[in-house]
Amino acid sequence: MIDHPLPDTDAWVVLFSNNSLPVLRATRRRLDEMRADLSRVDTRELARLILRDPMMTVRVLAYIQPIRGRALQNDITTVASALVMSGIEPFFRRFAELPTIEDMLRSEDSRALLGVLQIIRRAQRAADFAQEWAIRRQDAYVEDIRIAALLHDLAEMLVWCFAPRLGLDILAQQTADPNRRSMDAQRQTLGLTFQDIQTQLCKVWRLPSLLQTLIDDSQADQPRVQNVALAVQLARHSAQGWDDPALPDDYRDIGALLNLTPEAVRQFLGLEPPPGRAAESAG
Repeated sequence: MIDHPLPDTDAWVVLFSNNSLPVLRATRRRLDEMRADLSRVDTRELARLILRDPMMTVRVLAYIQPIRGRALQNDITTVASALVMSGIEPFFRRFAELPTIEDMLRSEDSRALLGVLQIIRRAQRAADFAQEWAIRRQDAYVEDIRIAALLHDLAEMLVWCFAPRLGLDILAQQTADPNRRSMDAQRQTLGLTFQDIQTQLCKVWRLPSLLQTLIDDSQADQPRVQNVALAVQLARHSAQGWDDPALPDDYRDIGALLNLTPEAVRQFLGLEPPPGRAAESAG
């Protein structure tokens, strides 16, 4: 654990690259159960498990890229493809005795574990939103979009895991001043932003180029990037409930992406009953 800002982006990248990334305890527990009888492992179930855990997802994608490089010209961008490429038995050999986030933060302030679990929960919700919208848009890259939303805030999760006191400091700034921009709080504490770290991590870990594009908000003129960015934004704004003042703008922007009115977006999200049911309820 570190309790002071590192000098630059490269130092953060070295820290995260030289240490084994922790996964959720529930992920490790289920992987151990599967390992006990590999003949019964369902690849689709395994992929679904991985795709609920941002750290496990990025570990799998980073692991498979060098293997892919020796055999294929194209990036492997989905977890299912990574599992096929690696094989089940080699996969379980590679990912044995995984460290967990809960164990890593056991001796820290309890707010640190709660903080990172909240960020992961937010990422899971963003991934669910992004996947549902990509399906509605009939996008050919649904899983890539899901993964991008899941990993969009990866660097934030990593800072909370490896430098929890700095994560708590950033949170304290935003709690004290709700109007303070997140990136300003990050710069004050870290001297840089989570996005600075994440951009470099993607390159060092040789993550697929499509994934790097999808998590880059500066490319928001592309519908797929909008799909990811808006899902992340909605998950963030609704994390404490559905009364955040920024949500009406989110509904408008999501509607523009999905060709829906803001009211239809709210219905699509399950926040309002469809018009027919609303009339029945009124009657």
